[in-house]
This record gives sequence, structure tokens and C-alpha cells, in this order.
Amino acid sequence: MTQPIPYTINTNGKLMDLSTPQVMGILNITPDSFYAGSRVEDEAEITRRVTQIISEGADMIDVGAYSSRPGADDVTPEEEMKRLRKGLGIVRKLYPEAVVSVDTFRADVAQMCVEEFDVQIINDISGGMLDANMFATVARLGVPYILMHMKGTPQTMQNQPHYDNVVREVMLYFAEKVQQLRDLGAKDIILDPGFGFAKTLDHNYQLMEHLEDFRLLELPILVGVSRKSMIYRLLDSTPQEALNGTTVLNTVALMKGANILRVHDVKECVEAVRITETMRNHHAI
Repeated sequence: MTQPIPYTINTNGKLMDLSTPQVMGILNITPDSFYAGSRVEDEAEITRRVTQIISEGADMIDVGAYSSRPGADDVTPEEEMKRLRKGLGIVRKLYPEAVVSVDTFRADVAQMCVEEFDVQIINDISGGMLDANMFATVARLGVPYILMHMKGTPQTMQNQPHYDNVVREVMLYFAEKVQQLRDLGAKDIILDPGFGFAKTLDHNYQLMEHLEDFRLLELPILVGVSRKSMIYRLLDSTPQEALNGTTVLNTVALMKGANILRVHDVKECVEAVRITETMRNHHAI
């Protein structure tokens, strides 16, 4: 059983210890996310969802207002900001101390969220490739940055993705981007292999099988497989039926040393963390 890398990130002056895996609950303020059960738009729905995420034991909330499912409609920066202001305003009113990450690939949106709502983490699906200002912005703001691997855009990423060796190519991508970020002065960097983003079914499972290889980079690892097509396509089901498969893969990821799990179903993930951590502690005796 692989130990998570003992790592702390600075979230607005407070250190978050990632040596115990952390659970990130998803708050989707979008009308078109791939998992219908996660979409919230009006104030009452957002309030209910935020309360659920916190009460079920999440360590942080990931707020997104741009659906990144394959082929999703583009959303203007203005619309993204409008949705985020609404959602983050509710989050901060209900839970002013909550650790919040914002799921955006736009530097100006990231800056607005940090400056107006004290968002502590930026989660960028594009690894800085869809906005040339993102790396410099994150470095200047001094916030932890989730660096995800993707090819293309959400609209094009699933058009026959090809790799000679997916694990090696994602590893080299991370090494190059991490160096760029560090050269700019970025502090805390978290790696996300980008399950489901420009990956075939086989690519996704190869990455999961070799997840512990990414520990070579000595940075925390985030895994986001919640209800994704790598589960429901394999099992010939739907996102609505993919909770059991999600829990299985989250458990595998935990046993391979994942530090953060990004999920729709917080309670089930918290339980998986508790069980695997109990096993790990007995193993260490």
C-alpha cells in the first residue's frame, strides 16, 4: 500500500496537511454538466448542495461554472464570472472559513475569485494552455494550483486522442509545466493526470495502474474519476449508476497514494478514506 506524499499546501495562511488524503466536493453551477445529479443553478439548490458537501465531511469545495465534459458548449468569461459570483457568494455566506477551489482555465476569472471571494486554490483543467496568463497570475496571487493534463479543448479533446506511452507523456508534460511554474515563482503545485480528458478507456486505466509512478515528481496527486465515462462505458451503464465504480476507483487511487479525491459523492468517499487510512495505520505498526 503506497503512502501519500507528506505534503502541506498554504491555503490563505493556513497549512493543509495532505499526508492524510483530502476529499474535494464538487459544486457545479452549470446547466449542462455531464452528471445531471450534480447541476445546481438557483440559490436554494446551491445552498442545499454546499451544505450537503460540508455536512458529509468534505475538506474543500471545488466550484465550477464552465462544463468541461467532452463537446460542452463554450461559456463566455462574463457568464462564467456571473455564475461564480453567485455560487461563491453563497458559499462564503454559509461557510466563510471553507477551503474553496475554483475550476477555471481563465486567468482573469481566477484572479476575480481569489480577490473578491478569498478562493484559496485554482483548479485549471488546461494546465495553462488555454490562457497564456494563467501561470503568471497564479504565481502572483500565491495560491496553490492544480495542474491537470489535457490535450486540446473540452470541445475537441476526445477526437481520437493518441499517445505512444500515455504515462510517460503525461509525466514529461508535468515535469515541463512544473518547471515553468516554478520559474515564475508559483508555490504549491498539485498534479492531476486528467482522467477522461483526451484519454481513451485504455489510457485512463493505464494511468490509474501507474498512478504511483507520478510520485517521482514529489508533488501531491489529485484524482478525479467521479462518475466519469471510464466507469460507465466500461460497465455499460450511465453516470447515474456509476457510484459503486467510482468508489472502487477512489479506493484504488488511495491505495496508490492519491492525496486529494475530487468527487460528487462526498459521504461515500470520506468512508473510503477512513477505511484505507485505518488499513494503512495498521500496516505501519
